[in-house]
Amino acid sequence: MKLTIWLPGIIGILFGLNLGALGQDTSAPSSGCSASSNDNCEQCLSNVSCLWCNTNNKCVDYPVRTILPPKSLCHLSDARWGVCWVNFEALIIAMSVVGGVLILSLCICCYCCCRSRKRKQLNVIDQKMEREREQRRMRQEERKSEMKVRHDEIRKKYGLFKESNSYSKFENN
Repeated sequence: MKLTIWLPGIIGILFGLNLGALGQDTSAPSSGCSASSNDNCEQCLSNVSCLWCNTNNKCVDYPVRTILPPKSLCHLSDARWGVCWVNFEALIIAMSVVGGVLILSLCICCYCCCRSRKRKQLNVIDQKMEREREQRRMRQEERKSEMKVRHDEIRKKYGLFKESNSYSKFENN
């Protein structure tokens, strides 16, 4: 099916989801990250939807609408998410490096795999051409020997056959 048929439906679904999300009440904390029991980083990060800020030692809801928490909420170097011993900035850098290395290694593997497959195909083609060349050479030698036999028969018939000894015609019999 064409993309033009599906595109309006997809846009409508996404727009409907966005309107539904806008209609929700965002003033009340949904996960309880700012509860009084979250006095330290470990308690706060036990809930994956929470973010710990070291500057003011507060547990806040992770801003899911934005990928990175805004500076007004907490600076990246002071934000902790997932584990307390790594700041959010270092986590982003480390994950970017790991992701880049994985993508690069995947590209290199694909390149090498495609290259070796192409080399195998060329090798098969070269072997096929070599076999055909050898077959042509064998057929040519067969035709050459057949022509020699035929010419020798004609020479015998008309008495023009050459002897192996080239001095035999000078001998008197």
